Amino acid sequence: MEKIPMTAEGYEALQEEIRHLKTVERERIIKAIAEARAHGDLSENAEYHAAKEQQAWNEARVAELEDKLSRAEVIDVSSLSGDRVQFGATVTLIDEDTEKEVTYQIVGDLEADVNKGRISISSPIARALIGKSVGDVVEVNTPGGGKSYEILKVEYK
Repeated sequence: MEKIPMTAEGYEALQEEIRHLKTVERERIIKAIAEARAHGDLSENAEYHAAKEQQAWNEARVAELEDKLSRAEVIDVSSLSGDRVQFGATVTLIDEDTEKEVTYQIVGDLEADVNKGRISISSPIARALIGKSVGDVVEVNTPGGGKSYEILKVEYK
């Protein structure tokens, strides 16, 4: 089985999602199924079928997340250091075309959220950054064409 790298925060977020699905969502779905059963004939009961579909989705998501957690390789970012970019690094870049500064943390696939500045280790920009140091210029092929970034800062926090 392939290990899945993730930060401690990402691991905790998945545990919290599982807890929510098992307690809050499972209870809500059970009540919806019971209410739909009370309406009578189940063969033509759309509410019942919808609730059962939600139940199947919920249980599948729980199983998927539990599988991911069982294969998780939690990396303590605070124990890392150095000036080379690796998993968990928070990297400040400057776009050489627009002179716009951006900061990204390189995280696991399951915890990536570009709106929060967290990019997946498997994304093109993260793959281009891995192993590079402050002052290096990286070329990234994007759907909109090539982009060039200079690494301004590498931190582990």
